[in-house]
Amino acid sequence: MFVVKQSQDMVNKTFRFPQDLVDRLERVAKEQNVSVNSLVKQCCEYALGEMPDVPQKAE
Repeated sequence: MFVVKQSQDMVNKTFRFPQDLVDRLERVAKEQNVSVNSLVKQCCEYALGEMPDVPQKAE
């Protein structure tokens, strides 16, 4: 059954990337027919999901 999902709260952030990385992101986003924002979000979620757990430092 189709269920409409509520959108997540979004926050505006500014990041600085090297021009060659931006060029690659724009090319891949165009080839995959997604926005650059969506591609960057998915790349970050994937990378964070693949990272090993790092113990938190005691303060």
